[in-house]
Amino acid sequence: HLLLFLLFVGPFNCFASYSRATELFYSLNEGLPAGVLIGSLARDLRLPTAAGQHPASLQPPLSFTLASHGLGGQYVQLDNRSGELHTSAVEIDREALCVESSGATIFGGSSAVSSSSPSPESCLLLLDVLVLPQEYFRLVKVKIAIRDVNDNAPRFPVPHIHLSVPENAPVNTRLAIEHPALDPDMGTNGVQTYRLRDNYGVFTLDVEENENGERTPYLIVMGALDRETQDEYVTVIVAEDGGTPPLVGSATLTIGISDINDNCPQFNDSQLNVTLYGNSSLGTHVATVHAVDMDLGSNAQIIYSYSQKVPQPSRDLFHLNESTGAITLSTKVDGDTPRLHRLIILGNGPGCIPAVITVLVTIIKVMMRPPEVVPRFIANEVEGVVYLKELEPINTPIAFFTIKDPDEKYKVSCYLDGDGPFRLSPYKPYNNEYLLETTKPLDFETQQLYEISVVAWNSEGFHVKKVVKVQVLDDNDNSPVFSEQLIELSIEENNVPNAFLTKLHATDADSGERGQVSYFLGPDAPSYFALDKATGVLTVSTQLDREEKEKYRYTVRAVDSGFPPRESIATVTITVLDKNDNSPRFINKDFSFFVPENFPGFGEIGVISVTDADAGQNGWVALSVLNGSDIFVIDTGKGVLRAKVSLDREQQSSYILWIEAVDGGDPALSSTAKITILLLDINDNPPLVLFPQSNMSYLLVLPSTLPGSPITEVYAVDKDTGMNAVIAYSIIGRRGPRPESFRIDPKTGNITLEESLMQNDYGLYRLLVKVSDHGYPEPLHSTVMVNLFVNDTVSNESYIESLLRKEPDISVEEKQPQISIEPTHKKMESASCMPTLVALSIISLGSIALVTGMGIYICLRKGKKHHRADENLEVQIPLNGRINLHMLEKKPMEISNI
Repeated sequence: HLLLFLLFVGPFNCFASYSRATELFYSLNEGLPAGVLIGSLARDLRLPTAAGQHPASLQPPLSFTLASHGLGGQYVQLDNRSGELHTSAVEIDREALCVESSGATIFGGSSAVSSSSPSPESCLLLLDVLVLPQEYFRLVKVKIAIRDVNDNAPRFPVPHIHLSVPENAPVNTRLAIEHPALDPDMGTNGVQTYRLRDNYGVFTLDVEENENGERTPYLIVMGALDRETQDEYVTVIVAEDGGTPPLVGSATLTIGISDINDNCPQFNDSQLNVTLYGNSSLGTHVATVHAVDMDLGSNAQIIYSYSQKVPQPSRDLFHLNESTGAITLSTKVDGDTPRLHRLIILGNGPGCIPAVITVLVTIIKVMMRPPEVVPRFIANEVEGVVYLKELEPINTPIAFFTIKDPDEKYKVSCYLDGDGPFRLSPYKPYNNEYLLETTKPLDFETQQLYEISVVAWNSEGFHVKKVVKVQVLDDNDNSPVFSEQLIELSIEENNVPNAFLTKLHATDADSGERGQVSYFLGPDAPSYFALDKATGVLTVSTQLDREEKEKYRYTVRAVDSGFPPRESIATVTITVLDKNDNSPRFINKDFSFFVPENFPGFGEIGVISVTDADAGQNGWVALSVLNGSDIFVIDTGKGVLRAKVSLDREQQSSYILWIEAVDGGDPALSSTAKITILLLDINDNPPLVLFPQSNMSYLLVLPSTLPGSPITEVYAVDKDTGMNAVIAYSIIGRRGPRPESFRIDPKTGNITLEESLMQNDYGLYRLLVKVSDHGYPEPLHSTVMVNLFVNDTVSNESYIESLLRKEPDISVEEKQPQISIEPTHKKMESASCMPTLVALSIISLGSIALVTGMGIYICLRKGKKHHRADENLEVQIPLNGRINLHMLEKKPMEISNI
């Protein structure tokens, strides 16, 4: 009964204990990496785990699941089995997550379980976690407070801060800086202090914090300011937070000192003395007073006025300009005018005591009036300045001048004072009339302005001067001038596109638009050259190739902007400098030379022609033999190929050489060519008789042999080739009972029986066979003795050998062998138009194949005797089955020439 009671009551006790905690609170720093443990829900909820249960009481495993994957779910990873909560790969940024509460206090402490509510100022992540299975079902509220770290530096909203302070601001004046620094961090990690890098000894900063915790910097004036001494202070304001280590931000602070009216006008002098002639005309300038106020703007405005102490007649006689302080004569001086005037003038500034200056004007009485000079301008005149174009013709009239004496009792004369191409002459028939005119053309480029004076004086010595200014107007009378008429340039080939060549410069002595120069290419300039119209920069748009063209010569134009425009022409020459960009080039990649064998040593085999398109050292070419240098040598300068020794075609019929050509550039370039040397055969080898092997050998011929039957053969070879190796056989000597019974085939060397042998034909026959080639110019030959013994048997060999040892008495026939070579003649005639050298070359090439096939040919000869009769002029090597070819090649027997 007790066991049943415990089983029934136990689960309810566990359920009750688990239900005590439904909220969990954690805190962690922002910016942590993935995988940092935040807390264990199973441990903090005190839920049983598989490790802590008795095996007999194992219950279904716990399962932890996020109820929703909202904003908070992306920052954490929840282990569904263990209930451990870790940071995810998404980094937590408190300032981005909790913008509204960036200045709030983080809920303190480490991972903990709490039933109290967090501070409303905390930055929280809220998670809902479901705990399963059904026996442990819970909805757990997880709140994660994000602690701030100092990962943001203070930052001013503007890079430049301007502040204005009046110059009369008292010490300890406080001025708020309207753009305080901002720091997204909170608490002590936020902005704590401000400072100035340079306070100039008159400023400092203070920080005030309001009820919301916002800190505002204030500028405090610590000393006296004077705008007239220094009107602006530029420094740097630095904001610093309270993190460890602290972070700072800065901005430029400009403190402008505003003006106040703390200065009054002042005259430099207290009195000014002036003298005025009594005959001065109205408007004559008497004097100008000037006061100075150190203030700015309206505070420095000065108004000039007469003091009340100045009598009214003086005020009427002299006019005072209240803005400029200029004093001019306003009425005519007569005999009743006082000779001394004391003018007290006040300089009035706003809110100031006027400054005072006294002007003493003394009028000098003149007993006579000066002469008068009255101009009447013919040329264009504006405010006393006469304008004349340059290149105006000589004697161009400028003005008439009338000279008068107001009193009409003095003689008046005049003259021209000043330098220039002008003259003043009386204009007859009128009296006192003078004409001002030019004496030569004016040149703007020489002088633009002349100042001359027409001076009149009377007999009493009184002078009057009338100044005339002559301004010369420019005309487009000058063409642009190049600094160089021949512009010599150079550039390396293979330049980059749009490469700079030079900057042309031309000057034009004219002024204004007439002197503005534009640059153009001449019609003979290639299209790939470009000239900037305004700057005169000359460029080439493409790569130049010296081997294609080495010299360029064309014209350029400089044109001014006058009307009509004037221009000048210069010549540009461009030399394209060589670069080693071309390898030596053989005329042919393969050279073939045909050389007769036995050619003397160091004789000229041929000339290897090679060129290099580059110039100078880059185009120097040196030739060398890469292989076969022990036999052949080449003249590196002339390219002549020579053999050091005499060449024998029978030892080697052809040579293949590789010739390298290297130029003199740095780095050097090279190329190779193949040289084939074919040795042409010379008839320097007589035929070599291979069979019979000895003059002492003999052959038994049965008397029953039928006429026309082959008896034996003479076989010979010739190491030469072509016609030099074509062999003919002939019998030039006979001895025997009936010697004419045997004949030899001139082409094959086969000896056949011509007639039936009779009883009295028995005995030894000795045939002297001549083996001759068809060489040119002189055929060579060899001889061999063919011994035939006609008998039924050979019963006494020693007797036969004794006969053979005796010197035969044989008369030599001079008859030459007749071999039909008509096909060859026809072939040669048909090709008679071809050079003999080409024919010999083909024969030489064929000799290589001939020697190679000689062995095969000897083996097959016995089976192809009938077929040989149809072949023309080919060396056929018949083989007898009784002859050991291997032995013959090693130990041939050569019969001496007769």
